[in-house]
Amino acid sequence: MKELIKMKKFIIFGLILSIIGLFIIFAEYTAPYDPIEISMEGRKAPSLEHIFGTDRLGRDIFSRIIFGGRISILIGLASVAIGLTVGTIVGIISGYYGRWIDNTIMRLMDSLLAFPGILLALVIIAVLGPGLINVTLAVGVSSIPEYARLARGKVLEVREMQYIEAVRSIGVNDFFIMVKHIIPNISSSICYLVNRQNCHKDPIDCLDLLVRSSRSLLLLNALPQRTLNC
Repeated sequence: MKELIKMKKFIIFGLILSIIGLFIIFAEYTAPYDPIEISMEGRKAPSLEHIFGTDRLGRDIFSRIIFGGRISILIGLASVAIGLTVGTIVGIISGYYGRWIDNTIMRLMDSLLAFPGILLALVIIAVLGPGLINVTLAVGVSSIPEYARLARGKVLEVREMQYIEAVRSIGVNDFFIMVKHIIPNISSSICYLVNRQNCHKDPIDCLDLLVRSSRSLLLLNALPQRTLNC
């Protein structure tokens, strides 16, 4: 009975997330108003015409939330993909080969960890300029060391196992070993880190929200696609 209740909750939660996701994906069709269209009527209270009301420039808040959700999801998924891909590859190479390769890569990762996320984002944006792609790159680069260190630690455990030694002894190349035998054995830990970064449950992890909000305050987030001609 308890499992059935949990399953029902999971289905309901999944349906709600799916509906929200569809609203965000098809924002051009689901948003009732242009998110950056200014109205001379100024601020309005929530009503049937404007569900969440309007801001001081007369822009519909509900429409802005829908379009803003698309950008937030895009930045989140793309930045995790960058950190996951680059960090995992770098970590596997570092842990598998060891020696000077491991020392060089890990010192580089330590250097990235020495910079706070907001400071690293400021440096990247200062060099590349503001914009959606650059913000995504900044967030993704700041998460690379986490994946790299995790992947390296798991590879150090897996590479000493007997089946790895067995495939080495028969002359299998390193690339095949890493792809066929090492990655499947460390994927569960990597997936946990991905879920942890996207589904924060620890109150301490709310600091990540503060970092993202501070990027918006410092004008590091995506710029509007078009501006008004004054």
